[in-house]
Amino acid sequence: MNDFKPYETIAGDNSRGLVLLADHAMNLLPPGYGTLGLPDSAYLRHIAYDIGVEGLTRQLAARLGVPAAMSCFSRLLIDPNRGEDDPTLVMKISDGAIIPGNHPISAQEWQYRVENFHRPYHHAVERLLTETAAASGKAPLVLSLHSYTPAWKGVPRPWHAAVLWDSDERAVRPLIDALSL
Repeated sequence: MNDFKPYETIAGDNSRGLVLLADHAMNLLPPGYGTLGLPDSAYLRHIAYDIGVEGLTRQLAARLGVPAAMSCFSRLLIDPNRGEDDPTLVMKISDGAIIPGNHPISAQEWQYRVENFHRPYHHAVERLLTETAAASGKAPLVLSLHSYTPAWKGVPRPWHAAVLWDSDERAVRPLIDALSL
């Protein structure tokens, strides 16, 4: 497991002030975890990763010339898009699929996954944000890329795309307006 890299960064021009993130870019598991007790077909589903996001992130980073960070492990191992105190950090069930390798899970294994996969990814993101802020002289704009599954828990989702944000609309409003054309 020591040779498994939990994240990948893509170099770019930090002075542009933009960083791309792909929390669920890949559907990989480190050696020793097998398939967490799931059939191989589960790793082709949205429960394992955000389908299409790895390629999209690589293409956008290249086209825009900006840096990016991607997790290299399946969210079925540990979800990098959750806080360390989130009880769903290591999912026991996802969209109807029970994940045998995640239940029961010892406190030691939980901590191992946090320390060896979750935190290294977040430290890489922090480094990228710090480098970008220093190079651009301002807080970077962060675009976190995700994809949708057409249905979740058997319920169709009506969205083709979405833009989510917290409270600062400065970048979001122009993006939404441009997407509305």
